[in-house]
Amino acid sequence: MSWLQDYAQFKHFLVSSPVEYVAFVEIIRPAKMNAFVEDMWVELGRIFARLSHDPEVRAVVLSGAGDRAFTAGLDVQAASQSPVFKGGDAARADASRQATQNRRHISEFQDCISQIEKCEKPVICVLHGISIGLAIDIACCADIRLCSKDTRFAVKEVDIGLAADIGTLSRLPKIVSSFTWVKDVCLSARAFGPDEALAVGFVSRVLETKAKAVQTAVEMAYLIAAKSPVAVQGTKELLNHARDNTVAESLRYTSVWNQAMIQSSDFKEALTSAVKKSRPRFEKL
Repeated sequence: MSWLQDYAQFKHFLVSSPVEYVAFVEIIRPAKMNAFVEDMWVELGRIFARLSHDPEVRAVVLSGAGDRAFTAGLDVQAASQSPVFKGGDAARADASRQATQNRRHISEFQDCISQIEKCEKPVICVLHGISIGLAIDIACCADIRLCSKDTRFAVKEVDIGLAADIGTLSRLPKIVSSFTWVKDVCLSARAFGPDEALAVGFVSRVLETKAKAVQTAVEMAYLIAAKSPVAVQGTKELLNHARDNTVAESLRYTSVWNQAMIQSSDFKEALTSAVKKSRPRFEKL
């Protein structure tokens, strides 16, 4: 598939296409349990920004290479050598200037990870093995989360002396069914397993193995990709808007959105195919 050549430049991620219109993104640093260094989150942001507008892609599956970990989070050893950790030019800069440097660094990190949520295409995240710290930030940005039975989750940031700042504390309370549970796992940094993650709604399915979870995710992505991209991308947009706004505001936004999108040829194609009991074919978007 020639379009995949556009993604061959990335060092820490492998992008493939197991079935038509589905992109499979893998974190490929298994020797370090897929732990993130700065170059990785920059690459991740660029990949998802590109996937968002790629007409060859209608759904995305995200996972990590190897069997040990989806990701062990931030590479703490590498992070300890960064200017932010060391205090940067603190010896020459006053506290306000150092704080500004820190804020800019955190905002860049946030923006890169948020590209997963901003991606116009649905993203299915497959978690397995060690899935801690940044793994939770990344997973919270996905639209659908699956995991294998060996997954071990944790919001680990308090154990390294900081409040999670890349998205977990903002998104996790809106994902799961219990705010007290969110405070439980975020304040204690305790580990929790697949059954607990399923019970609170953090994941929608638990599969026996990583291979089975990836297979299931690809099947789900293929099912989504076979549908109207106008309808699918609109549905993701409207659901995310509803999550963050009132019912009245969301109803108004939906009416404005669909006053344009209902004019798509996909609407007619889907109705005609339903009558004829044939499989619809939708144009690229």
